[in-house]
Amino acid sequence: MLNVAILISGGGSNMQRLLEDMDETHPGCARLVLSNRPEAGGLAKAQAMGVATEVLDHRPFGEDRARFETELHKILEAYQVDVICLAGFMRILGTDFVSAWRGRMLNIHPSLLPKYQGLHTHHRALEAGDKRAGCSVHEVVPQLDAGPVLGQSEVPILPGDTAQDLANRVLEQEHLLYPKILRTFLTRFEPPS
Repeated sequence: MLNVAILISGGGSNMQRLLEDMDETHPGCARLVLSNRPEAGGLAKAQAMGVATEVLDHRPFGEDRARFETELHKILEAYQVDVICLAGFMRILGTDFVSAWRGRMLNIHPSLLPKYQGLHTHHRALEAGDKRAGCSVHEVVPQLDAGPVLGQSEVPILPGDTAQDLANRVLEQEHLLYPKILRTFLTRFEPPS
């Protein structure tokens, strides 16, 4: 059984779907939900589901990203975490941290990577006149949203769609895709040497 930590910054809808999928047949166990925001709504959801939670507020660290990430690493080690799932964790993680967890950290991104790395993905897809959008689960590497893609799900872009319409439709697919990819990833998981 592999210990999974889910990192969030907000309401935690993807986190909730990952937790709901972790039944007795799952190769992973939800060991920890951690947020960099004390007010994140996902913390209460995780607690209600019986999962340990921690808060590591990034604000007191100011611009000292390395010190924040050192503390984050200590917490993850204390919980004996094997794999990290970023689920709406709105902090860019530095090269040293990402390198230390390489091959053991996944992220869900609301575009069909390599298209639209970074923010405002739905707006950018609409501006480009794309016919399809979607989401990707990828391994995290030091370059933003550039790691190996493990799975994708597409949705059509419909006439008259707003960025919010598209975001809602993509989020439904995220909730289906991320649990499926995590399950497969953990089934085949071998710790990096």
